[in-house]
Amino acid sequence: MKLKPTGDLALIKKINTAIVLESVLKHAPLSRAQISELTGLNKATVSSLVQDLIDNHLVLENGPGQSSGGRKPVMLLFNGTAGYAVGIDLGVNYIRGMLVDLEGNVITEHQSKLKQQDSEHVIRQLEACIELLIKEAPDSPYGVVGIGVGVPGIVDDNGTILFAPNLKWRQVELQSQLEERFKLPVTIDNEANAGAQGEQKYGAGRGIPNQIYVSVGIGIGTGIILNKELYKGASGFSGELGHLSIEYDGKPCSCGNRGCWELYASENALLERAASLGFDNLEELLLAASAGDERVIELIRSIGNYLGAGIANIVNVFNPNVVIIGNRMSRAAEWLGPAVQAAVDQRTLPYHRERMHILFAELQDQSAVRGAAYYAISRFFTKIKS
Repeated sequence: MKLKPTGDLALIKKINTAIVLESVLKHAPLSRAQISELTGLNKATVSSLVQDLIDNHLVLENGPGQSSGGRKPVMLLFNGTAGYAVGIDLGVNYIRGMLVDLEGNVITEHQSKLKQQDSEHVIRQLEACIELLIKEAPDSPYGVVGIGVGVPGIVDDNGTILFAPNLKWRQVELQSQLEERFKLPVTIDNEANAGAQGEQKYGAGRGIPNQIYVSVGIGIGTGIILNKELYKGASGFSGELGHLSIEYDGKPCSCGNRGCWELYASENALLERAASLGFDNLEELLLAASAGDERVIELIRSIGNYLGAGIANIVNVFNPNVVIIGNRMSRAAEWLGPAVQAAVDQRTLPYHRERMHILFAELQDQSAVRGAAYYAISRFFTKIKS
C-alpha cells in the first residue's frame, strides 16, 4: 500500500514565509534571486512567498538594483511603517514613553515626572502616557501592534512586578491591567533587561555576543547578554547586581540587605552626597562639572570609583566582551569614564580585562525605552511568523 505524505503543507508554507521575511529583515535591500540563494528555497517558491508578504503590507518593492547581466532585479525592503509599537521606561521619578515604527525608528516621545510612587497614581499616569502615544500613531495596516514596559524591579512571566524596592511596590499585576485597558499585547520586563536589548539592537552593543548593560539611575540594575541571548537565570530574575554587597556592614538598603552597590554608585548616591554642596538634581551637577567646578568633578569621580569596583566583580564573573554603562548617569561619561576604567584596571584579573572594553550607552538614557518598544515589535514578528 502506498503511504500518503504526512507533511502539513500549510505549516511548511508558514515556516518558509518566516524564513523569507527574516531574510528581508536582516539583509534588505535584496532581490528575490538573492533570497533564493540565501535560503536555499527555489525561485518560484520565493516569488510566491514574497508576493504574499507584499499583499500583507510587510514587504515593499524598491525599484531596480544593479544588474550582473540581463534584466535589473527588483529590490525588496521591509515595510517599517506597516505598524507601530509603544515603549515605556518606568523610572522611580519619571515615565518616558516612545512611539516607534516596526524598524525601531522613533516617531514621537513623551516624558513626565512622577511625584508620587504609589502604584495606583503611577499606573494612571502611565496609562495617560500610553494613550497619548497611541493617538499619535499614523494610519497603518497593522496599527499599534503592542506595548513594552521596562520597570525597576523583579518581574515574573505573567508581567507581575513581584518587588520594586525603589518604588516600594510588591505584587503589582501591571501586564494584566494594561492589557485590559488597551486590548493590546503587553510585555513587562526589568528596565535593565530592556536597556540591554535596546543597546544590542540599536546602540553600542550591536553585533557583540557577550555584554553586560549596567543601568545607573536612582538605583542600579544590570542586563546580561551571553552569546547574543538575554540571560534571565533559572527563575527569570537574574540581573539584580545593584544589590551585590560591596561593603559587608554598610548602609541598610530598601531590599533588606546592607552595603548594596547601588547605595554607593547610583544617581541617588551622587545626589545624597551632592546635597552638602548645595545641589539637588543631576542636571545642575552636570552643568557645574561642565563649567569646571572641581568639587563636583571630584564627587562624580568618587562615584565612578565605586561604580568601577562593582563592574570589576561583574567582569571577573562573566568575562564579557563589553560592559555598557547606561541610563541617566551615562550623561556624566566625561568624568565617570576615567574613574571607572581606573577602578576596573586595578581590580580585575588581567586575562579578563585584556580584550574587554567599557562603553557608555549610545542611546544614553533612552536604552530602556527603545528596548521596551523592541519587545513589542519582537512579539509582533513572532506572531506573524508562527
